Amino acid sequence: MAEAHQAVAFQFTISPEGINLHLSYQALNQIYLSGLRSWKKRISRIKNRIIKGAYPASPSSWLFIVIAILATMYMQSDPSMGLIAKIQEHLPLSLSLSPQGQTMLSALLFSTLLWMSLILTLRFCLKLLLSYHRWMFEQHGHMSTKTKVWATLVKLLSSRKPLLYSYQTSLPHLPVPPIKDTLERYLESVKPLLDLDGFQRMRRLTSEFEKSLGNRLQRYLRLKALWATNYVSDWWEEYVYLRSRSPIMVNSNYYGMDFLYVTPTPNQAARAGNTITALFLYRRKVNREELNPSRIPGTVIPLCAAQCERMFNTTRTPGEETGKRTFIQTCRHKYALRKWPLMQSLCLSDVLQHWQDSEFVAVYHRGRYFRLWVYRAGRLLSPREIQFQIQRILDDPSPPSPGEEKLGALTAGNRTPWARVRKQFFSSGVNKQSLDCIEKAAFFVTLDDQAEGMKGENPSENLDRYAKSLLHGKCYDRWFDKSFSVVVYKNGKNGLNAEHSWADAPIVAHLWEFTLATDTFHLGYNSDGNCRGDVDHSLPHPQRLSWDIPFEVQTQISESLAVAQALADEVDCHVFPFRKFGKGLIKKMKLSPDSFVQLALQLAYYRDRGTFCLTYEASMTRLFREGRTETVRSCSNESCAFVLALEGGEDREQCRKLLRKTAEKHQNLYRLAMTGSGIDRHLFCLYVVSKYLGVESPFLKEVLSEPWRLSTSQTPVQQMELFDLVNHPEFISLGGGFGPVADDGYGVSYIIMGEDMINFHVSCKHSCKETDSHKFGCQVSQAMVDLMTLLNPDFRDTTEANSDEQT
Repeated sequence: MAEAHQAVAFQFTISPEGINLHLSYQALNQIYLSGLRSWKKRISRIKNRIIKGAYPASPSSWLFIVIAILATMYMQSDPSMGLIAKIQEHLPLSLSLSPQGQTMLSALLFSTLLWMSLILTLRFCLKLLLSYHRWMFEQHGHMSTKTKVWATLVKLLSSRKPLLYSYQTSLPHLPVPPIKDTLERYLESVKPLLDLDGFQRMRRLTSEFEKSLGNRLQRYLRLKALWATNYVSDWWEEYVYLRSRSPIMVNSNYYGMDFLYVTPTPNQAARAGNTITALFLYRRKVNREELNPSRIPGTVIPLCAAQCERMFNTTRTPGEETGKRTFIQTCRHKYALRKWPLMQSLCLSDVLQHWQDSEFVAVYHRGRYFRLWVYRAGRLLSPREIQFQIQRILDDPSPPSPGEEKLGALTAGNRTPWARVRKQFFSSGVNKQSLDCIEKAAFFVTLDDQAEGMKGENPSENLDRYAKSLLHGKCYDRWFDKSFSVVVYKNGKNGLNAEHSWADAPIVAHLWEFTLATDTFHLGYNSDGNCRGDVDHSLPHPQRLSWDIPFEVQTQISESLAVAQALADEVDCHVFPFRKFGKGLIKKMKLSPDSFVQLALQLAYYRDRGTFCLTYEASMTRLFREGRTETVRSCSNESCAFVLALEGGEDREQCRKLLRKTAEKHQNLYRLAMTGSGIDRHLFCLYVVSKYLGVESPFLKEVLSEPWRLSTSQTPVQQMELFDLVNHPEFISLGGGFGPVADDGYGVSYIIMGEDMINFHVSCKHSCKETDSHKFGCQVSQAMVDLMTLLNPDFRDTTEANSDEQT
């Protein structure tokens, strides 16, 4: 009750003697400071809008132009060629200004218009420059004169320090590639996967599509590209993610891990305190746009930052019926490779909801939900104070209320039952208030009562269990709808689980790199493992959320949990660090590390299954405004030829030539995907258009039903300057991974750490007798060794092939 009384700013009582007014100066002070913080944020946003609006020029350039115009006029010259006089003629007659004042006002208006025109011109020039991508296809170390001039101009126009979103209006729009080029590249990608009859049949379907329906769909798509900022992203978000009715746990969400060798503190509350603080510091940088825009490594070329906007205070809410459709079709996606209804007879769609900055987080511990305020009087609590509050939650002995403990299972099961239950039982009263606290929180925190990490009697098994815990946990102790959920374990290890629809893995990876580095190197811990700083013991206790869960909802919770548990039990995860060499040695062989790993995966898959498969590698299209991802079809004619030659025992020199040819081909495919000339997003959008028009295409139907049995993704390391791996080599991140993709395939994520390590995350399904994540991990390790041995005769494998999986 003390907290409730403190929250009242004033009280009054009426008595025969009159009205007695009692002011709470502490509460009024809190209100004042909170309002002051809000106004500071508004002023900061206005300032940033002005700076962004003027980029690539500066706001101060307006003053320079005004002074220059006035100085020229003072010297009896008219730089406007009569425009200032024209403006003066059209000024309102009601202005009670002298002729000199009117001239001055006209000059200011002309200067402002000239300044705005120069900004638009510079922005247009920068957009034209950023639309040039031929530099990516030039041989390394051999830059053409045209590219040199282009690079100089880009540096000149980007010389001012930009804010996070400064480049957004200067980024080019994603172009629609010619349909003929897309179809030719598609046929080339499936040729090694089909027999002669199958390929001829597919060629016939492709030709018929191009001559009949294809050009009609292409015209509609070009029309959308002229109107929309990005012709792919809105459809991709809606139809691939938000309209899926299957569980997002495992199928769509992905995870990120802590350091491999180091746990900064064994104190769970302390680790949570620093982690939460670091995340709010990152949010502050995003809000103030103090983060540097991401760029292509080694260049000044910016990447789109639009996905950062919904990082915090965002929740995916289950959708309700939105309208009627008359057809059902299926498509497949990289992470959630399930049948997703593009247009359903009763069309359901989830909604991404984003709120203004929340000053609290939602916390789950042993079946109870809490709201933890991290701001007081407009001040972010210190890490030590957040630790103090987290410890209060850990020490709270109260039991869960009926139905509360496994409530989160609703977010792990099928979407339609969750939407129905949410509408019926969480739209009013105490349930709505508590659900709002979770959904409007900055992010979600789980205080897990298990200990995870590498250390123990069986490090390999421990890592696998750690991955599964982050991917799905107990299926009810994460809130899978939140943009991301942080998990802090009993032994101080941490990690996160991220929802996929709002952003792709590189955005979350950037956030997590900052969090780990800030937690360890900036905030730090004292000698006894606690957070640094002082504690205000008068802080109000974290608020326990209340629920009224009727029997019908508890029944649905049990059903959703059963669906989620069956899905989680199917997952076979294997995480292993490959330490025999890394990108340092690969680069000495003059090969791209990513191409090398992709070729090793092709070789490993062939040895595992005796055949080749359609392979998905995620690339990004963030060179364009609101760009997300594109597919690199890594299984090519060249990669198949190399694998067959190596396994067939052909001459070593011939195999080397084929290997380098394959790596070059892969690099070219990756560049095409990055520059808007990929295959799959174009075909996907053509398919969506066909559904809107109500026409059937046998070609598109078959293309979008092809299974990706090998789905791969590299987790980029974007802020190496935050980690001193030379002096602190133990601070190596494990990266992250995702669930199995096809029922009979593999999902593989990898992160290239430093010069001498590559960490792999492999997933598949127990129900498929032909897949085994541990066996495939051994195949990957051996393939990496065999490729390096082929390239470098001096390289010798001094350990057993599977020793990389021991830690």
